[in-house]
Amino acid sequence: MLIKSLLALGALGAAGGAWAGYNIWSNEYTFTQQQLQSAIERKFPLRLRYAEVFNVDLKSPQLSLNAPQNRVVTLVHVSVLSPLLLATPLNGNITLSSRLKYDKATRAIRLDSPTVDTIDFSSVPPQYREQLSQIGAMVAEQVLKDYPIYTFTADELRLSGKTFEPGEITVQADGIAVQINET
Repeated sequence: MLIKSLLALGALGAAGGAWAGYNIWSNEYTFTQQQLQSAIERKFPLRLRYAEVFNVDLKSPQLSLNAPQNRVVTLVHVSVLSPLLLATPLNGNITLSSRLKYDKATRAIRLDSPTVDTIDFSSVPPQYREQLSQIGAMVAEQVLKDYPIYTFTADELRLSGKTFEPGEITVQADGIAVQINET
């Protein structure tokens, strides 16, 4: 039995590039906060149009991890411009948080159920606060819902003739851990 375990470990080592971040002892695949930050950055900068009146520019996402709530938090700089209604852009930040889920059909770890935690626009006129809240909800729904932060290759979910599938996903202080289960 020890020889089989050592052979499996050797095979895993040979596949090191594909399994970087895989821990054979805990059966977990891990991603660092920096890897997650890089995945989120690929989505930005982005321009959206809201109610055919507002241009919404999103940029400079900053990812953090909320381990106690098991959520990924994204702070995004937002600039709202409306040539018809605003003389100058409204600049601020929206903080969104999301759970994580595994989508078997695409083999992807995706952001799930994003919510708007805070909207911070300094010196915004009161008449625009409701629209900014609606814009925040639109950002959560259109930009981050179901956004894939990592897609496994078929080879990453196979080892020594066995097939594996991601299970529980846990947000930690410095990254996420994805439990890998044999199917």
